[in-house]
Amino acid sequence: MSDFLKRERHGAVLLLTMDRQATRNALSDADAVDALVDVCAEVNADMSVRAVVLTGSHGVFSSGGNLKTLDATVGAGLGEPVRSRQAYRDGIQRVPLALCNLEVPTIAAVNGPAIGAGCDLACMCDIRLAAEQARFAESFVKLGLTPGDGGAWLLPRAVGMSRACEMAFTGRSVDAAQALQMGLVSQVLAGEALLPAAMALAQEIAQHSGHALRLTKRLLREGQHTRLDTLLELSAGFQALAHHTQEHARALDGYLDKARA
Repeated sequence: MSDFLKRERHGAVLLLTMDRQATRNALSDADAVDALVDVCAEVNADMSVRAVVLTGSHGVFSSGGNLKTLDATVGAGLGEPVRSRQAYRDGIQRVPLALCNLEVPTIAAVNGPAIGAGCDLACMCDIRLAAEQARFAESFVKLGLTPGDGGAWLLPRAVGMSRACEMAFTGRSVDAAQALQMGLVSQVLAGEALLPAAMALAQEIAQHSGHALRLTKRLLREGQHTRLDTLLELSAGFQALAHHTQEHARALDGYLDKARA
């Protein structure tokens, strides 16, 4: 098992901590990609997990790509351009597919710099909280590169097209206060309060039906790119499933008991 991710289980909440100080929690190394992809598959198969919190260690969320190995692993050092294309598809591009298909709600607790693919990783999560010292940069252009990990799809959905273009075309970083103002994060907290707040939010989410959470997340994701009539049809099917769960029956009985009291 890779040492890139530390895992801690807190009831129905899984806390994931990226913990590789030497690379500032870079995402592009093969074992880092595998760790993130594998844990998503495990959570999808484990119905006892109802929320995931993702954070970084050593004062960094993620530096994005590992610049020391970039050329040899996905760049010109591979030879033909088609080999670079395949390296992206077999490598870091598996992460956005895995995280966006992760069935349970995800919270990014951005404790420090989230740069390049690290910024995009935060955007892959459903909810983003930031420490006061956090900063975000869609910085690929500063290396003469494009967002190779899906940032061109992710960032506009988080902040809107105009702001996404500004970040991507300039490569400038934004601090936590700016990120809050543009809607990139929903809360900014003192550094020591970040993880407790993220865990408290995750526990609040996790008290609800696991089936309802997974189905609701799927509807929200589908709603980003499908037609209303298609989403309504999917909603009807999902609601039919939810009506027949024990969690719904218990919740309904509880409300009716209170109404009769």
